[in-house]
Amino acid sequence: MSVSSFYADNKHLGANMRIRLSDHFTYKKLIRFVLPSVIMLIFTSIYGVIDGLFVSNFSGKAAITAINLIFPPIMMIGGFGFMIGAGGTAIVARTLGENDGQKANSYFSMFVYFTAVGGTVISALGLIFSEPLARMLGAKGEIFELAVLYGRILFCSMPFFMLQNLFQSLFVAAEKAKLGLAVTVIAGCTNIVLDALLVGVLEWGLMGAALATALSQFVGGILPVFYFARKNDSLLRLGKTRFKIKTLTEACINGSSELLSNISSSLVIILYNFQLLKLAGEDGVAAYGVIGYVGFIFIAVFIGYSVGIAPVIGYNYGADNRGEMKNLFRKSFLLLSVTEFAMVLLCFFLSKPISALFVGYDKELMDITVYAMQIYAFSFLFCGFSIFGSSFFTALGNGPISAAISFMRTLVFQVLFVLILPAIFGISGIWFAMIAAEAAAFIITALFILAKRKKYGYM
Repeated sequence: MSVSSFYADNKHLGANMRIRLSDHFTYKKLIRFVLPSVIMLIFTSIYGVIDGLFVSNFSGKAAITAINLIFPPIMMIGGFGFMIGAGGTAIVARTLGENDGQKANSYFSMFVYFTAVGGTVISALGLIFSEPLARMLGAKGEIFELAVLYGRILFCSMPFFMLQNLFQSLFVAAEKAKLGLAVTVIAGCTNIVLDALLVGVLEWGLMGAALATALSQFVGGILPVFYFARKNDSLLRLGKTRFKIKTLTEACINGSSELLSNISSSLVIILYNFQLLKLAGEDGVAAYGVIGYVGFIFIAVFIGYSVGIAPVIGYNYGADNRGEMKNLFRKSFLLLSVTEFAMVLLCFFLSKPISALFVGYDKELMDITVYAMQIYAFSFLFCGFSIFGSSFFTALGNGPISAAISFMRTLVFQVLFVLILPAIFGISGIWFAMIAAEAAAFIITALFILAKRKKYGYM
C-alpha cells in the first residue's frame, strides 16, 4: 500500500463518529477515546518485546543480555521525543481550547521540526560514542561486540524514533487517535514481519532484530510527517512557523516528567543489572530482561490511557470547564483501579507461560523468571495511579509537580529500595524493591492530588 492510498483510505476514518475534545465524556465515550492511544502504546512496547523473543530463542542468553544492557540508554535518549510530545501537546491542546487554531498549528510545526533536527544530532553522537557507552555499562567480550552492533543500528533510526514518540501524543490533540493507532499498527507489523524474516528465516541474529526495529521506527516516524504535511481534515497541519524559545522551553519543562521518567527508568534498569550481575550472574539479568519486556506491555496500558486523556484535560483546563474536569478525574480513578487489579491477576497467572515463551529452553532460568514475575505482578496495584498523576499535572501545565512524581517514582524510590532490600533479603529483595517503590510513589501522588484539588478544581 502506498503512503498516498493509505491516507486516502483513512481520510474520513470515523468522521461521523469523531469524539471531540469539547465533548462531555461518559465511561463509554472515554474508553472509546483513549483506547486507540492504549493500543498504540502497546504496539510501540511490542517492538522491544518481539526483538527479545526472537533473539532469546534464536541467539541465546549472550545476545539477550547484550540487548538488556544497551537498550536502556537508547530508550533514555528517545525520551526527548516523549518530552516534547507531552509538553507540546499540552500547549497545543490548551491553545485549541482558547480557539486559536493558527497559533496551535504554528506551535505544532515548531515542535515537529525541532524534534527532527535534535534527533539527527543525537543520532550522530550515538554512533560516535557507542563503544564507550557499552564499556561503561559493563559489557565485555562477545556481549560487548553484540551491544555495540545493536546500539549503532538503533542510533541510526533515532530521529524517526523520537518523531514517533512525539506524534503519539499529537495525534490525540489533532482528534486523530485512530489514525495514530493505524500508523503504529503498521509500524508494529513491520517489526514483527522483519523479525520473523531477518532473525527466524535468514538467521541474522541480533543484527536482524536491530534492523527490524530500526526500520519499523522509520515507518512510525515518517508516515505522520506525510499526513500532517499535506491538506487533511484534522485540527493540525505542518506549515510555516517561527522558532519561539519561550514556548519551546515551556514545552520542555512541562514535559520534563516524561523525559525524567525515561531517564530514571533507564538508569534504574542499569542499576538493577549491576545488582543482578553481582547476585545472580547472567541468568539474573536475563530474567530481569523478560520482566522488563512484560512490564513494557502492561505499563503501556496506563501510559496509553494517560496520553489519550491528557489533551482532553488540557482542553478543559484551557476552557475553564471545572465540571468536566471533575467528571474526567472521577471516571479515570475508577477505571485505573479496576485495571490495576486485573493487571495483577493477569501477570501472576500468566507468569509461567510467558516465561516459557522467552526462556523455556533453560529450566533454571525459567524458574528464576517465574518467581520474579509473580512478585513483580503486585507492583501493578500502585503504578497506574502514579503514571496517571504525573501525566495529569503535565496536562494542567504544572511541570514541576509532574516531574517530581515521575522523578521519585522512577528513580528515587527505585534506587533506595534496590540498594537496601537486597542487602536484607538477597536476590528476592531486588524483586520486592519494585513493589515497595511503586507503593511509595502511589502515596506521594495521592498527596499531590489532594494538595492541589482546590487550585485546579478536579475534586
